Amino acid sequence: MRRGLLITIIAGFCLGGSIPFVYDGWRSVAGDGKLATPHHPLWTEAEWPFPIDEWGKGRAFRCAAKDCGVEVNVYIRAKMGFCNCTTGVADDEELERIADLGFIGERRLASPTGIAITVGRMKGRSRVYTTAGFRGSAVTIAFNDRCDAVVATALIAHPDGVAIEPTVIAFLNSETVVHWVEVTLGL
Repeated sequence: MRRGLLITIIAGFCLGGSIPFVYDGWRSVAGDGKLATPHHPLWTEAEWPFPIDEWGKGRAFRCAAKDCGVEVNVYIRAKMGFCNCTTGVADDEELERIADLGFIGERRLASPTGIAITVGRMKGRSRVYTTAGFRGSAVTIAFNDRCDAVVATALIAHPDGVAIEPTVIAFLNSETVVHWVEVTLGL
């Protein structure tokens, strides 16, 4: 066993087990360069970094590299009355129409197809993008209640956004976000 790993494990046991989780986060991007889904992501609220537009400010959250394996920033906001009232966010075209693609930048390449998702009791879609200017990847997510949509954009400091997508969707299903969505949409 490598000496550094052994020291990390011993120190982790002495500190109540917190260091092995941090080390596990480091390993998630080592070796073959593939990104593993983090076991214990820790999300903290951050300032909304974008200029105010017709949709206003949203909420921003960050998961540091030590907690998610790579840095992940998630931006969430409501778009009232902007969703297709009949079908909701049922296909990639509707997702792309209402998503905050400007947060990703102009030089982006979408995955072939998105996936159906559920957040709380709402249905929607998620799609992964690779980005040229950001040198990472992004996940766009939208879900709706009738004509009102909630749009989330995750900027990931790694080219493999597919590996982090389930972590972002799980975060959107957290009590913090679901409660905010219910209050914001008046559910």
